[in-house]
Amino acid sequence: MTDRLKPIPKNQSEVTQAALNIPYLANQGTPISETAFSKNRGTDYSMKNDTVKDISVGLEDIDNAIMYYFENIIKPNVVQNGQQIEVPVLYGSPERWKSVQADGFYRDGSGRGMVPLIMFKRDNIEKNRSLGNKLDGNTTHLYQVVGSKYNSRNAYDAFDILNNREPSEQYYISAVPDYVTLTYTCIVFTDFVEQNNKIVEAIQWASDSYWGDPARWKFRASIDTFATTTLLENNTDRAAKSTFSIKVNGYILPNSVNKSLAIAGSKFYTTSQVVFTMETADSIETLRTSGGPKTAMGAAVGVADSYNVNVTYNGVSEAAATYLNTNKTVLATTVTTSTATFPNGFLAAPSPLPATSVTNFTFFVNGQLIEPAAITSFVNNGSTSTLIVNTTELGFSLSATDEVVGIGKFA
Repeated sequence: MTDRLKPIPKNQSEVTQAALNIPYLANQGTPISETAFSKNRGTDYSMKNDTVKDISVGLEDIDNAIMYYFENIIKPNVVQNGQQIEVPVLYGSPERWKSVQADGFYRDGSGRGMVPLIMFKRDNIEKNRSLGNKLDGNTTHLYQVVGSKYNSRNAYDAFDILNNREPSEQYYISAVPDYVTLTYTCIVFTDFVEQNNKIVEAIQWASDSYWGDPARWKFRASIDTFATTTLLENNTDRAAKSTFSIKVNGYILPNSVNKSLAIAGSKFYTTSQVVFTMETADSIETLRTSGGPKTAMGAAVGVADSYNVNVTYNGVSEAAATYLNTNKTVLATTVTTSTATFPNGFLAAPSPLPATSVTNFTFFVNGQLIEPAAITSFVNNGSTSTLIVNTTELGFSLSATDEVVGIGKFA
């Protein structure tokens, strides 16, 4: 019975992989043998309630960029009978363009030629192979990655900063687009040559610029030549006509199924990092009396909380243990444009520990961390201490009403 069963036809993945037959691409894409049991679902991330959409750029986006630039940047207009008139811009659909080619004019419903007018249409698309290189479009190898450090998984928390915790960053993957060169034909109709000249001058000035909506996509457009003629038809219709080609360097990232499959798993998170610090005590007995751990393991005792590990070693002085466990929060009493004065000096470091310096402190202004790069110096004045910041690196100047807090080895 089994020998007489009909053969199972190959699916599209099997057909494609067999056609490629290239050894170094054999492990790309989704394996044919993958099943629901062999797939590692731990690497998949849910896109539920995700507001970030996949990027797609199509031919219509490039057409709209040309239209936007004509209407909002060039803003063609003519002066007719002492009045300034905006010149309408139309996309040359097949019906409109055929009418223009047949009659020489684009006519309204009553058969009257519409002048002034600008009409353009897309002629051809040519792939630019000097930019980008895809060995196989269905198994994309080149990606663009955009990330956001803080997200729903890792909300901003000053406690993480104090404990040197590196949050997990969220990244979105988008395939590198195909770069193409598009050619558009554009026709300018006006009543008089003088009007036509003004429009051509404005368009020529916009050549070699990036055309498009700044809030969406922009593409570099160039214009080389303008052909100007004067149309006369039955001594009734007259128009000055200029024809030119617009060369646009664009890119296409389609919103299609095969593109989505090529970049499956377009969201991922980096590994969260926790940096452990060390605290010491002079003896196990000290830890017992101070509420520390009561179980010894060899020469050291340890206890771990969410982020820190406290470790004790025999032979450490009580002064050193006290110094290492001191982490005092002090509010600055005087704040100027670039300085903040604290009413406490430095806590002296006992031997053999290194001297207390700015690296033993963390500073915040109105709850915002002051990055070490923005700190010029932190000077110990004995009973007081002064923080000096680089306002250029900080990005703003301090104010007398700012709340500047220091956390560290204060006396």
